Amino acid sequence: MNDKTPESTPTIESPPVDPPQPCPDYPPALLDTPLLTDEELAASREAALSHWDRASDLWLFGYGSLIWNPGLPTLEAVRGKVHGYHRGLYLWSRVNRGTPEQPGLVLALDRGGSCTGMAFRLGGPDTEAHLDVLWRREMSMASYRPAWLPCTLIDGRRVQALAFVMRRDATSYTGKLADPVIRTVFGCASGRYGTTLDYVSRTVEALRECGMPDRALEALLRRCQATQ
Repeated sequence: MNDKTPESTPTIESPPVDPPQPCPDYPPALLDTPLLTDEELAASREAALSHWDRASDLWLFGYGSLIWNPGLPTLEAVRGKVHGYHRGLYLWSRVNRGTPEQPGLVLALDRGGSCTGMAFRLGGPDTEAHLDVLWRREMSMASYRPAWLPCTLIDGRRVQALAFVMRRDATSYTGKLADPVIRTVFGCASGRYGTTLDYVSRTVEALRECGMPDRALEALLRRCQATQ
């Protein structure tokens, strides 16, 4: 009989994992931007719609969350393209997709290039109340500039479509961000409507489903969520 005690199987310890390194460029030093008052929102809306007769149908160009969540009734939704602007993560979000301490990112139209999106036709006489809701959603911090852009629809029609364009003089304008900053945002930023990562993922998915994939945005998503 072997009275020797069997040797225990040696434990293999995993090497220590370094904690994520803080990104030196995040969070950004943002100035506090007050929300527009009801009067200021109304004045902005009236100025942007000054040439609209309130009877004709109105076209709205969506390039981000409006594609998968327009939030207002539409008579028609058609793929369209605008020139002179491109889509990118150029806007810090301190409420919807982040907080003042850990701001998130949302998409904006910035100068240069072109952008495919969805053009929504709104019925003129029934649109006024819905535009008020839209203005509160998009213009609460005046980071965008309402603009009427020439838009070519997939069926060849050309329309003037209302779009919300990034204001480069806004304190929330990011400029071009490096991947480490976006990766950090994807890993931590969350606000009233969820995370930045979910927002970008849903937009990428919606663009694909509509037959107009954004290759640059897809590549950015792959790069910056790879280490999650």
